[in-house]
Amino acid sequence: MELKNASVLITGGSSGIGKALAIKLCDRGAKVYITGRDPKKLEEVASSIGARALQADMNNDEELRKALDQILSEQQKLDVLINNAGIGSFGPVESLSREDFRSVFEVNVYGAGVLGGMAAAHFKERKEGHIMNIGSSASLKGFPNGSIYSASKFALRALSECWRAELRPFNVRVTHVNPSEVTTAFAQANRLEREEQANKLRAEEIAHMMVACLELDDRGFVPEFGVWATNPF
Repeated sequence: MELKNASVLITGGSSGIGKALAIKLCDRGAKVYITGRDPKKLEEVASSIGARALQADMNNDEELRKALDQILSEQQKLDVLINNAGIGSFGPVESLSREDFRSVFEVNVYGAGVLGGMAAAHFKERKEGHIMNIGSSASLKGFPNGSIYSASKFALRALSECWRAELRPFNVRVTHVNPSEVTTAFAQANRLEREEQANKLRAEEIAHMMVACLELDDRGFVPEFGVWATNPF
């Protein structure tokens, strides 16, 4: 895909992997739209990197539709959807509650699924497009206290596989991305980015690989990939 002038929507684009990817895509001349939970932060980040801010709650289908319609009105197309927004809830198995499951699945699975379906309808009509779902190494392997989060990422990976099978005949590419631990604001109560650590991934490593996948000639695509820290110990 030629990224210059490509129309891209990144959910959760005001920090972490979403922000790092938005910066790289803006630098390549893409028309980048980002969503986020903090309106003030979202506007500040968007204006600082040359992206457009869209207020859209992953729990609100009407807001998701409005955001997509705004992009189509302004750009007449959407080329790439990045389902990056995600939250987590962690604790031992005996502490699991229905509400904790619901709150995480609403964002990580239901919101991503609904927005993905909206984008897919547009992509099928155009006979082109690319969806990237940001999973996790937890999409592939569970871990202690990770029941809810890992289950949501397993579910998102299932969505990716189903969409890939369904959309390939329409020339639509679906990529599932599995980062291991990244020093972002994820799971931080104060929503501040964690300090970089030499043995942990940065958001930039993930964004670099995602851009490389997007820049492949459209005759091919990467269905799934993981990025691990070289030596996490």
